[in-house]
Amino acid sequence: MGLQETPSAERLHIGFFGMRNAGKSSLVNAVTGQELSVVSDVKGTTTDPVKKAMELLPLGPVVILDTPGLDDEGELGRMRVAKAKQMLAQTNLVVLVVDAAVGIGEMDAALIAELKARKLPYVVAYNKADLLTQRETRGKNEIDVSAVTGEGIHALKELLGSFAEQLKNPKLLVRDLISEGDLVVLVTPIDESAPKGRLILPQQMVLRDILDAHATAILCQVEELAQTLAALGRKPRMVITDSQAFGRVAKITPTEIPLTSFSILMARYKGDLRELVHGFTVLRSLADGDPVLISEGCTHHRQCNDIGTVKIPGWIEEFSGAKPTYSFTSGGEFPEDLERYRVIVHCGGCMLNETEMQHRMRRAAAAGVPIVNYGVAIAGMHGILRRSLELFPDILAMLD
Repeated sequence: MGLQETPSAERLHIGFFGMRNAGKSSLVNAVTGQELSVVSDVKGTTTDPVKKAMELLPLGPVVILDTPGLDDEGELGRMRVAKAKQMLAQTNLVVLVVDAAVGIGEMDAALIAELKARKLPYVVAYNKADLLTQRETRGKNEIDVSAVTGEGIHALKELLGSFAEQLKNPKLLVRDLISEGDLVVLVTPIDESAPKGRLILPQQMVLRDILDAHATAILCQVEELAQTLAALGRKPRMVITDSQAFGRVAKITPTEIPLTSFSILMARYKGDLRELVHGFTVLRSLADGDPVLISEGCTHHRQCNDIGTVKIPGWIEEFSGAKPTYSFTSGGEFPEDLERYRVIVHCGGCMLNETEMQHRMRRAAAAGVPIVNYGVAIAGMHGILRRSLELFPDILAMLD
C-alpha cells in the first residue's frame, strides 16, 4: 500500500447481503463498474466474501463487500453463512439485496431486525426490477434496481451517498490535542519487526493528522531522541512513541513534556480508552492458569521476538507474578465463547475499522470480560500508564 492510498481500515465498508440468487454479485459489479465478482444463475456462486476498494462520492474512499448468500445450505453452506455474518462486524452501511419478484422473506426480515439491533444503517435494493410486470411503491431507503439493464444503479449510489453525514467519524487521532505551529516528536523504532521501506499504519495516520493540523512532526529513533529534543530550541507539544519503546523513551523525555503512544491514540480513536484502562487493572490480579486471550487484528509472520506471542506474555507474567494460559487469534478470527477468558489483550486495531473494533469491545462487555489493548497494557505493566494518560485528565482520574 502506498502512502497516497487510504488504508482499508479507514474506508467506510459497504456490505451487500441477501439470499442466494438475489443478484448480489451482479449488483456489486454494476455499482463498482467492474467484473469484481463471479456471477451465474447457479445459487451460491459467491462462496467467500469479496472486497473491492473504490471511491463513492460524497462518501469518499469505501470498501465494497460482496458476501455469500444467507440461505446457503449444507455444512459448507453454514460455514459460508457464518463468514457472511462475520462481515457485519466490519460493515458501516448495508445493502440488502432482494429479488424484486420474491420480496422480503423470513431471513431478510431477520437480517433487518439484526441491523436495527446493531444500529447499522441499511438500504433495501430490489434487484431484477426489469422483470416486474407491476411496480410497488417503495418506502424510505428502498429502491428498485436492475443489475442487467442498469436501472436505478446511479440512484442507488446517490442513496448510499446520502448517508455521508450520518457515517462521518467525529473522532480524531491527535489533531484535537495540538495547535497550528506546534512541534510534535514521533519516536519510531526501526528494529527487526519494522516493515521494510515504510512506516507502520498508526505512525502514518498520526503523521497525517499532525500535518492536517498545520503542526510540525519530527521523526527519530529512540537513540536519537535526546539529541533531537536538545536541538529543537523550544519545547515540543508532546512526544509520541511506539509502545515497545515506552520505557526507554519515558526516561529520556523530561516530565514537563507530555508523552503518549501511537497505540493509546489508536485506542481512543477506534475504541473506548476508558474501558481499556479499566481492563488493565485485571492484569495485576491474574492467577496461575487463568485463560488470557491475546488477539491481533492483522496477520503477519511471527518472529522469534514477536510482541503478541512472546513479549506480551512475558510482561504479563513478570507484572502479575502468575503463569496464565494463553490463546492467540489474528486477522478476522475472534472467538465466539469469550466468557471463558479472564481478560482479553488486544492489539491497537490499526488494521480493523472502527466498526469492527467497537463490535469486539461490545462483545467482550456483553460476555463480562475486561479488555485492554497493547498500548495501555504495556504502559501499565512498565509503570508509566499514568504519564501516558496526562493528555486525558478525565481518564487519568480513573487511576486515583
